[in-house]
Amino acid sequence: QVQLVESGGGLVQPGGSLRLSCAVPGSISRFSAMGWFRQAPGKEREFVAAITWSAGNTYYADSVKGRFTISRDSAKNTVYLHMNSPKPSVPAVYYCAARRPGLGASIVENDYDSWGQGTQVPVSS
Repeated sequence: QVQLVESGGGLVQPGGSLRLSCAVPGSISRFSAMGWFRQAPGKEREFVAAITWSAGNTYYADSVKGRFTISRDSAKNTVYLHMNSPKPSVPAVYYCAARRPGLGASIVENDYDSWGQGTQVPVSS
């Protein structure tokens, strides 16, 4: 397991945008896919988006399709989550996750092996 490092969380106005970053220590070749999950107060952690490192195939939860974009920069060993118009009623902690090689992307939390500490995204009322 590797400790991933998220950054970029913070207050966002309704209708605004925010970009989260997730730095992967060392070589990215140890992972096949990266994912973003979020957990709102009092709720289970849920899938948001995922991307495969090699082909860049992307996957999204229905609730964020068309508003959020996941991308990766292999040269920087970093994956991003660009969020447009986060819903004002849903502040959450966003987590970055990585899956070991050979398995591809997944929307299932338990399929990921390494996690970050989470970054808070509150939304102003």
